[in-house]
Amino acid sequence: MYGTFVFLFILHFYQVSLPLQGATPPVADSLKNAIRQSVKEPSFPARSFKITDFGAKSGSSEPATQAIKRAIELCSSAGGGTVVVPAGTYFSGPIYLRSNVNLHLEKNAIIRFSTRPEDYLPLVKTRWEGIDCYNYSPLIYAYNEHNIAITGEGILDGQADTSNWWKWKGKPEYGWKKGMPSQLDPAGRPRLLKLNEQGTEPELRSFGEGGYLRPPFIQFYQCTGILLEGFTIRNSPFWLIHPLLSENIIVRKIHAESHGPNNDGIDPESCRNVIIYDCYFDTGDDCIAIKSGRDHDGRKWNRMSENILIIACRMKNGHGGVSIGSEVSGGCRNVVVDSCKMDSPELERALRIKTNSLRGGIIENIYFSNIFVGEVKESVLDIDCQYELKNSSAGNFPPLIRNIFLTNITSRKSRYALFLKGVPGYVSLDQIVINNALFDGVQKGNFLENTGNIRLEKVYINGLECSLPATSCHKTP
Repeated sequence: MYGTFVFLFILHFYQVSLPLQGATPPVADSLKNAIRQSVKEPSFPARSFKITDFGAKSGSSEPATQAIKRAIELCSSAGGGTVVVPAGTYFSGPIYLRSNVNLHLEKNAIIRFSTRPEDYLPLVKTRWEGIDCYNYSPLIYAYNEHNIAITGEGILDGQADTSNWWKWKGKPEYGWKKGMPSQLDPAGRPRLLKLNEQGTEPELRSFGEGGYLRPPFIQFYQCTGILLEGFTIRNSPFWLIHPLLSENIIVRKIHAESHGPNNDGIDPESCRNVIIYDCYFDTGDDCIAIKSGRDHDGRKWNRMSENILIIACRMKNGHGGVSIGSEVSGGCRNVVVDSCKMDSPELERALRIKTNSLRGGIIENIYFSNIFVGEVKESVLDIDCQYELKNSSAGNFPPLIRNIFLTNITSRKSRYALFLKGVPGYVSLDQIVINNALFDGVQKGNFLENTGNIRLEKVYINGLECSLPATSCHKTP
């Protein structure tokens, strides 16, 4: 029997092979070690190419685009090495990274990117909100390359704001005014969604001028051997870092700060063998969002995101600290999130899974451990299988979310501890285990709707232990 329960748990015991003892689960430790061993860091020959030797000038209004391009192409054709961006400020259009090239930003080096859409033509093969199409080039783009990197202590500045790219969102808070074009126009996002629904071939899905679909900042499409390390990335038109259909990825010590619409920090989409370590996020959307394609395209590719380790990261503002979805039709499995800190009154949710019965897909074997949450606006754990649905029964592809483990969770302030919403009449949420968790400052307890097997051990909300079976896990803080 599945129904709606507010502040009420219907709990069923089930057997798991995982001993719950208040430590990081052994399965999670084994998976963590396996991911570490599988990801190999790219390496580069000891040769360097300074962009200033190819005509780039610091402080000049003359774009350094061609100088950077020549340096990258020569470096790659020579067998690889490092393209150096010396200290200074450079103005550029899109940058296309090639195999065996490390684009290295020296300390105090800044690349400011053009905000003129026409500079990002011709169109390139890409994916926008999980849908295949041809659109404006990302600011930094690589397609079918291997052994690539962006490193250093410099800054990548997309210069996006309410006077340019962000207006295309079609919302007044981002600079849009009535009569201005936006992605909401019939030729924009609505057309893209329709083409995906119809299964139209991607080659016939051309956007760019008149489509008003903002490009991501960094997108590596079907690449292997990726390292992103040390730099600051800010003011993005759209998603900040978007590895797509790629594998063997390390993102380390990145500082991501951008408060525009859809400004996710990192979106690994249909990627495998990923490590995200010691990064800082202050974003306008999800800090990290794991994805695997939207609806038809996600099911057609059928490429899961899998074997992902997120460790020692700090999340400030955003819609979610670590999210899975909502474009997750290809599924997601084997994710470990460990030793992360999330804290801001403008961070809506800490740990988030969002999908619906239009998406489908299986999300399984997800481990959250040793998480500290200072404050979030809504819930610490949020699983929503009716995300963005006007009709909760719409769609023929109900998702399945199972084997979700939370261990050693501490939270100081939130509206809900747990907010879990499944699909009516279908066991979409199953085998969720929470062990050794302390939720303080909880305003409304928990919300559960259409849930399956849930197990709690040593879970406290505002000092009250949630016993089994639980009739109430809430008292006013």
